[in-house]
Amino acid sequence: MSKGTYPLKLPSSIKAAAARLAKEDGVSLNQWIASAVAQKVGAVETAADFFRRRAGNAQPEDLRALLARAPDRKPDSGDERSDSGPD
Repeated sequence: MSKGTYPLKLPSSIKAAAARLAKEDGVSLNQWIASAVAQKVGAVETAADFFRRRAGNAQPEDLRALLARAPDRKPDSGDERSDSGPD
């Protein structure tokens, strides 16, 4: 396995927590961080693959057609958009 280096700057509190957890796991901080990054990469790629498969051959116009069939009425109580919501 080839290895690349990357200078990593962490907030002191996060580095301390990571070092504590690495020690509890009986591994080096570097090994613990590499494992944490690998887990995150796996989770993100798995989620992206799931959504790609779930979307199938859907196209933006499919969503527009679905939304066009939605009733034109006010949202239910509690479902209103706040003023700071996206347009």
